[in-house]
Amino acid sequence: MSPKARREVLATAAGPETGEARLVEPVVADGGEEVEEAGLRPRSLTEFVGQAQLVEHLDIVIRAALQRQQPVDHLLFAGPPGLGKTSLAGIVASEMGAGLRITSGPVLTRAGDLAALLTDLQDGDVLFIDEIHRLHRSVEEMLYSAMEDAKLDILIGKGPTARSIRLDLPRFTLVGATTRTGLVSGPLRDRFGFVGRLDLYAPTDLRAIVERSARILHVEVDGEGATRIAERSRGTPRVANRLLRRVRDFAEVRGDGSIDGPTAAEGLDLFGVDELGLDKVDRAILSTLCGRFGGQPIGLTTLAQCVGEETDTIEEAYEPFLLQCGLIQRTARGRVPTMRAWTHLGLTPPTGSDPPGTATLFES
Repeated sequence: MSPKARREVLATAAGPETGEARLVEPVVADGGEEVEEAGLRPRSLTEFVGQAQLVEHLDIVIRAALQRQQPVDHLLFAGPPGLGKTSLAGIVASEMGAGLRITSGPVLTRAGDLAALLTDLQDGDVLFIDEIHRLHRSVEEMLYSAMEDAKLDILIGKGPTARSIRLDLPRFTLVGATTRTGLVSGPLRDRFGFVGRLDLYAPTDLRAIVERSARILHVEVDGEGATRIAERSRGTPRVANRLLRRVRDFAEVRGDGSIDGPTAAEGLDLFGVDELGLDKVDRAILSTLCGRFGGQPIGLTTLAQCVGEETDTIEEAYEPFLLQCGLIQRTARGRVPTMRAWTHLGLTPPTGSDPPGTATLFES
């Protein structure tokens, strides 16, 4: 099929609303910090810090594809936000010498959107879909044949006059990213040749990331200052880079521009980040559990109303880290603080038969 005919087919398939397919372009962020954040991303596997086992596996997959002179198999990266899934997609494209197209699952609302995007790819390109678990069902089903056979099935018309056309696609690599692996459907997940899980970073890896970012930003930071920032970064490189920029601002305004241990600690305290990396909302959750309710179990809705946040925000943004730190427990009766939460807040737990945070037989 000629390029002109292909464009006509896609224009018809996109629907009557616009008469043409909408091409999903990468979003260019406004503001300096987003551009600065992109500049801190590693551009090769040798620059990528942490996730050693995943990087080793990915290096083998990329090298094997280069030796065969074929595109890399489709990849799925899973893990909490801010751990480097987007960076790895860019690294795959860079290592393969291919182009990178970026979009997200919620943006692709119609089959015509995906059709226009896929047919615009060049041979060997990398297509990165963030939050791939939020793809519309019709869009996801169109991906199946594109991933397996490099074919695109387009339905033209409606009713008895409808006809199906199969278009040839260039060989490409789909890189999907998800923060909710369980929400990725089985048929879609099985079509990825490699599934990698990203875990929270160790403080030593975060310190190396802070030192690398400081060199890029031309910020003078010593080992103790980098360690202080790393320890309060919640195991997440994105948080580490954000805290580095805030401490840099503090050092430039209140100091001589260099970051040492005391400067980093003072700056982080000023911005409300304590020794465990907890922020204002985290401490409000613990204070509500320990202070207002005295360690008694409370439900998620009650907790959210007391803190002034949405239940989804508490459950998805704050609660996972508090659970990982061992500061709260989830029981059948509700959320309860642990002994570590009382100690962190400098409070004395109430005396009783069952210490706060201790689950009974029926709550475990």
